[in-house]
Amino acid sequence: MEEPGTPLVAMTGVSKAYGGTLACDHIDFTVRRGEVHALLGENGAGKSTLVRILSGDVTGYRGTIEIDGEPVKFTDPADARRRGIAMIPQELDLVPGLSVAANIFLGRELRTKAGTVARQRMHRETRELLARTGIALDPKRAVGELRTGEQQLVAIAKALALDARVLVMDEPTSALTGAEVERMVKVITELREAGAGIVYISHRLEEIGRIADRATVLRNGRVAAGFAARDLTVEQVTEAMIGRPVQSLFRVKHGETGGELLRLDDFALRPRRHRPGRREPAGISLTVRAGEIVGLGGLLGSGRTELLETLFGAGTPGRWHGRLSFDGREIRPRSPRQAVKLGLALVPEDRRIAGLALPHSVRANTALSIVDRLATAGFLARRRENDVTTKVLTDLKVKGALADPVGTLSGGNQQKVVLGRALLTEPKLLLLDEPTRGVDVGAKAEIYQLLAAAAARGIGVLLASSEPAELVGLCDRVVVLHDGRSSQELDTHDAGEAELLAAAMGETR
Repeated sequence: MEEPGTPLVAMTGVSKAYGGTLACDHIDFTVRRGEVHALLGENGAGKSTLVRILSGDVTGYRGTIEIDGEPVKFTDPADARRRGIAMIPQELDLVPGLSVAANIFLGRELRTKAGTVARQRMHRETRELLARTGIALDPKRAVGELRTGEQQLVAIAKALALDARVLVMDEPTSALTGAEVERMVKVITELREAGAGIVYISHRLEEIGRIADRATVLRNGRVAAGFAARDLTVEQVTEAMIGRPVQSLFRVKHGETGGELLRLDDFALRPRRHRPGRREPAGISLTVRAGEIVGLGGLLGSGRTELLETLFGAGTPGRWHGRLSFDGREIRPRSPRQAVKLGLALVPEDRRIAGLALPHSVRANTALSIVDRLATAGFLARRRENDVTTKVLTDLKVKGALADPVGTLSGGNQQKVVLGRALLTEPKLLLLDEPTRGVDVGAKAEIYQLLAAAAARGIGVLLASSEPAELVGLCDRVVVLHDGRSSQELDTHDAGEAELLAAAMGETR
């Protein structure tokens, strides 16, 4: 009989070194039954290493782990899953070519009495699992056709199918908008009431007080602070995470802008062929002036990503309607190369898939946008490439050597590489799709400073984000999209997060 009050999970004195670097340094961490324990910290603080140890993905550590008071030593993730521990990683472990149902039951497919795969039963149970997350998807649909937020919800459904006693959620809402986060909260409440313990990692500090019971902050591989989650403030956590006070993450908006750069008048795209899961522009009107940051708000599937891709010449082929003018003349970018020549640059939604060649070096990924400029007689001028990339990466405070594979960098540093590559093209207009998704508060502050500096130099910015605080704090105006149409425009000098959320939900205030 277990002792009253015995934690469901108890990690004591856990340390893990990589070479001469201590990723985790004598960390104590517990999770109780029916509790959500938030684990916070900057990228590189030790969060990922700690939860990968708990989920059996990292071995060779010092310290002890107890489940229900019993010492365990996992040899691999399958061993941890057998003991009731499941993990939803930040970088989703889904197979794009397989269906939703096949992904959810991958490696543990349901069988008929004859031993064949019970596809109908898997499809039925998949629908039930997805219903718990608040979405309705065709179980037969390929995961690769889904938007990032939909893939995130499929990964959550996959974890729910394991009926785990301990669930590790690494940035589960990073790709979700307000309404989807609310559905996620209901799932977490259901798990909590069933007695499950949840380790919850998130960079969205404002949601911790609503979702978690306790919060532990890591810094440089050690426990820096602990809070009762409902009592903490963003300022307290931010200071604990970075070790210094943060007065403000956002820029001071002066309202001083230059001439009009971008204008859309009832802009729409009629695709030649319908692509499932996409919401093409269906009637969008907006303007962006030089030195102005304009936000794109709206729920998941509202058409923000599709609009940015279309403007950059990377969207769905089709017939354009309405007016699109840039820098005083009508344009129709047919390819990213043409868009770059016109003065546009795009930072895509998923940096690891659409933004970076992960096995290649930081230098190669940064200089990719200006290879033509760096070449002489068909040969790349290596010294010039080094000089150019060193300067931009120094200006952006990227932590990592030029020769390092970009995939080894933290999420925040990877995002700064993508942003640096875009800035190297010397754009007039930056198109940004979720530029701070999955990065810590310190990296967010640095990215905000970079965007403020770009705007101060007269660069226009069109920024799509799922974070209301980011849109309100960073942007001069926010255009809210709904079903591919611009439904409302808000001036952030007067409107706040509540008004933005109401507009995204189709309400007016």
